[in-house]
Amino acid sequence: MHIQEHIITNIPVFEIKDTFEKVLEFFQDTTYSHVAIVEDGRFLGVFSENDSEALLPETKIEEFRYDLQSFFVRGDTNWLDVLEAFARNEANLLPILNEKEEVVGYYDLTDIVAIFIDTPFFTDPGSILVVATGIKDYSFSEIAQIVESNNAKLIGGFITDTQNDIIQVTLKITTNNYNKVVQTFRRYNYHILYGNSDDQFLEDLKDRSDYLDKYLNV
Repeated sequence: MHIQEHIITNIPVFEIKDTFEKVLEFFQDTTYSHVAIVEDGRFLGVFSENDSEALLPETKIEEFRYDLQSFFVRGDTNWLDVLEAFARNEANLLPILNEKEEVVGYYDLTDIVAIFIDTPFFTDPGSILVVATGIKDYSFSEIAQIVESNNAKLIGGFITDTQNDIIQVTLKITTNNYNKVVQTFRRYNYHILYGNSDDQFLEDLKDRSDYLDKYLNV
């Protein structure tokens, strides 16, 4: 997947020696969260739109030198790490640096998310399954083995949450033998947090519960 074709080169960077006049205009004219600040052409950090509200146009950027955030990616950073950088820094614009620490462009969050949505995980037909297990017990190779041992195919999967030593994994699998896959995960002591509505185990449980209710009410 080549995300480099999505590098934006027409968004400005600003010199530390400048005032905030053009920076404020930039934030007023766009919806971007950050913009890069450089010194003599070399990256210093990014300035946040959240810090611009009370600024006067004549304020020197230099006065905020030590308040700049330092996050960026490289041209060869893979798209998953780029997505992580967006999320970790709560940004929708990421500067891209070359080996000379110069800003060669930016990534826009909207573009990178669009790439993610266009992957087979989203576009190929299949069923979503969300499982949870202890972090110490987590093994993606075991997860793949459970899916494939039931003659299903694992289209993709990724960790979607970790809390209190519990790890949550979202999977997309082919629909054949889906219920067998779900039941095998249960036998391996995985918690099923989300499965398609045709989960036969739940349907059977509901049917038995309904039958018991009718029996007790006779």
